[in-house]
Amino acid sequence: QVQLVESGGGLVQPGESLRLSCAASGSASSIYAMGWYRQAPGKQRELVAAISSGGGTTNYADSVKGRFTISRDNAKNTVYLRMNNLTPEDTAVYYCKMIGPFGSWGQGTQVTVSS
Repeated sequence: QVQLVESGGGLVQPGESLRLSCAASGSASSIYAMGWYRQAPGKQRELVAAISSGGGTTNYADSVKGRFTISRDNAKNTVYLRMNNLTPEDTAVYYCKMIGPFGSWGQGTQVTVSS
């Protein structure tokens, strides 16, 4: 099994930036495309960014395109999400998970954007 632990969230003001990290317990996660998801209170969980297993292809939700950057360092078993120009609408719990039916949801990391 691959255990993923998200970190890097916090409370920031609009316009500020954060970098989230997703650390895997093993190297098995390198096989899979990875995604960052978020879930705001009262809303469904949504995929905001995805990256191919080798890191060569990325995709973003329209709401974050141009502001967020997903990357991975398979040698470090880590996936990152750089979040620039944050807005209150980005407030959510952020999760990382393999794309597809495998794996399980972790605790996520809270991102709160507020003046």
